[in-house]
Amino acid sequence: MLTALRLVPFSHGEITPTGWLKRQLRIQADGLCGHLDTVWPDIQDSRWIGGQAEGWERVPYWLDGFIPLAYLLDDEDMKRRAGRYVDSILARQAEDGWICPCAPQERATYDIWASLLIGKVLAMYADLSGDLRVEPALERLFAQMEDHLDHHTLHRWGAARWFEGLITLFWLYERTGEEWLLRVARKLEILGFDYEKLLCDYQDQEPQRKWTFLTHVVNLAMCIKQGALKSRLNRADPNAFAYAALQNLLRSHSMAVGHFSGDECVAGDAPNRGTELCGVVEAMYSYEQLLSIGGDPHWGDVLERLAFNALPATISTDMWTHQYDQMTNQVRCQALPSDHVVFGTNGPESHLFGLEPNYGCCTANFGQGWPKLAMSAFMCGQDELASVVLVPSQVRCKIGGVPVTCSLETEYPFKGDMRYIVECASEAEFSLSIRIPAFASYATVNGEPVQVGAFHKVRRVWQGTEEVRVELTFDFDFVPRPRDMACLWRGPLLYSVAIEEKWEKREYVTNGVERKFPFCDYEVLPMSPWNYAFYGKNPCLKENEVAAAPFDTAAPAVEVYVDMAPIDWPEEYGICATEPRGREPLGPPQPVRMIPYGCAKLRMTEMPVVGE
Repeated sequence: MLTALRLVPFSHGEITPTGWLKRQLRIQADGLCGHLDTVWPDIQDSRWIGGQAEGWERVPYWLDGFIPLAYLLDDEDMKRRAGRYVDSILARQAEDGWICPCAPQERATYDIWASLLIGKVLAMYADLSGDLRVEPALERLFAQMEDHLDHHTLHRWGAARWFEGLITLFWLYERTGEEWLLRVARKLEILGFDYEKLLCDYQDQEPQRKWTFLTHVVNLAMCIKQGALKSRLNRADPNAFAYAALQNLLRSHSMAVGHFSGDECVAGDAPNRGTELCGVVEAMYSYEQLLSIGGDPHWGDVLERLAFNALPATISTDMWTHQYDQMTNQVRCQALPSDHVVFGTNGPESHLFGLEPNYGCCTANFGQGWPKLAMSAFMCGQDELASVVLVPSQVRCKIGGVPVTCSLETEYPFKGDMRYIVECASEAEFSLSIRIPAFASYATVNGEPVQVGAFHKVRRVWQGTEEVRVELTFDFDFVPRPRDMACLWRGPLLYSVAIEEKWEKREYVTNGVERKFPFCDYEVLPMSPWNYAFYGKNPCLKENEVAAAPFDTAAPAVEVYVDMAPIDWPEEYGICATEPRGREPLGPPQPVRMIPYGCAKLRMTEMPVVGE
């Protein structure tokens, strides 16, 4: 038997994005993610659909974001295109259940990470589309997988990411009650990496220019949810491993944005080292799973800080280009000299914005970030509707058999006020549980103070149309960083010096793929000073309208002016030096404009504090 989820996600189209979130999803659909099947051979001509290009993780990665995006936007063309891929994948499933595109003689060496990933994608598609073919196809897939595992151990990425298969196995078990599915889950656990042994006493605290599976940032981002998934089988604490793992990773590999570094493996805490975009979206998904399995509001705080900062920071405003690696202090995105590449195991163009900088996994995978966040906006508990991620959205569901609609109108994270509108077809008694972020300094619900860092329950008999108003207060917080530096937070948003940007287009052909606008690459050059230190701690906030593009570099919804002084901080081979050469002010302090980290594609984020 499986233990029940504390909060059950809505997965059948009950959630509709609204406000700025809907606009952000539309931008994604109109950008790179929404067009990969029209231009990128690894999707357009994939072996998954009978072509000749890549037949492993890229189509499943792309569908993992494209499918929920299509259904959240109710875009008929996108749903049709997603369906064409699913139709082809299901039609090509072998009679014995094997589903991946390889010849029978290749199965022994084929990395079944792709099977685990496509299973998860197909389950989500079944939820959203109602496709009745998926459940029996997945039963055949896992029956064949069990036989495969009896004769072939897990290896490479399948061994590193075995627990991703539990998500689909549990989904299938809850629909069929077939106990053999849990037997497959235990076989995967036995044959896969034990991250509890690795991370509860983590030894890899010194970054090395060496690629390993055990230090790979995406594996680590995924594994944070391993203990929570296993807890559904062993009834252990769903949060214990995640807390310990994240604490140990952040001890030596922390970034100002609240994530751990990895370019491509853990990279220390220097602000000019990077983290991979796949690591960001996979960590977000881990936190979404943790929220559902254990219901701890802490994971909502961690999730939102990644979603509102690290995710948009590494994707262009129009979402046509992305980086492989983002840096905390990123003053230039230009190809690095081959003999002075700062990244541990990634190439000199990893921080450029483009179609496929460094490697194509992020090209296919980044699309899951925003749609899965939107699908986590509301969840349901026992006699409870929970507002989990505080984004503008609406949910339509039934509670106690009564049709209920709950809408959240807000410009959070840019502003702190929220308005819930609850509509019930008839009287219904339930709790509306609202996650109050721990990074709010003060919060009220309907004018009454409430505890931060917890779910606040509004319990009543609801009838007709009723409103609940939430006000969150955010204070400025200069958070200490290594090397006697600091970064500036205000509530859910991290701030960076706004560096004027010049985007230079790069159009070319490589490996048979044409980089031509809008599928081209860009170098981004600084056109204003960036070598500053905070001069005291006296920020001043300015609020603006939320633009059509919510994370528009040119029109941020909030900005901050802070006194800063120029200091001796050099650029070395195309990157900002790890720390300044001198900290004495080289001129008088002056107000400097800072914008949200997620809006700034060039930025200074970690800086020393000088002056009074």
